[in-house]
Amino acid sequence: MLNALKLENQLCFPLYAASKEVIRHYKNVLGDLDMTYTQYIAMLILWEKKSVTVNELGSFLYLDSGTLTPMLKKMESKKLITRTRSEMDERKVKVEITEFGQSLKAKAESIPEKMSICMKLTKEEGETLYKLLYKLINTLQNDE
Repeated sequence: MLNALKLENQLCFPLYAASKEVIRHYKNVLGDLDMTYTQYIAMLILWEKKSVTVNELGSFLYLDSGTLTPMLKKMESKKLITRTRSEMDERKVKVEITEFGQSLKAKAESIPEKMSICMKLTKEEGETLYKLLYKLINTLQNDE
């Protein structure tokens, strides 16, 4: 009989350990950009959209405002973004990429390839893992 309380029988543990290792590798490749992993994924959204509200950014990244606010303050101090309150609704804060933040996109373009190389997954394995992880995320979010 399977012992449900053995660490090796927990699906959550390899997810946790893999996430930790992936982020550790990102830390190495993000050194030139002086960004944390979380700042990098925020910049991915901003490179694409240029401007979003804090709530929209939180939805894209699965982060709450308690996590986002200190990170955005740090990004603003690095001149990557600006934050402005909406004149129509002061509860809404708009986050916009700066010219300097936009200029880092060219430096970041090699990061996905570097990470792909260090993960050593085939294209098919990467696609399967991606689909399974999003299936898990969607299942858990819809279960609430």
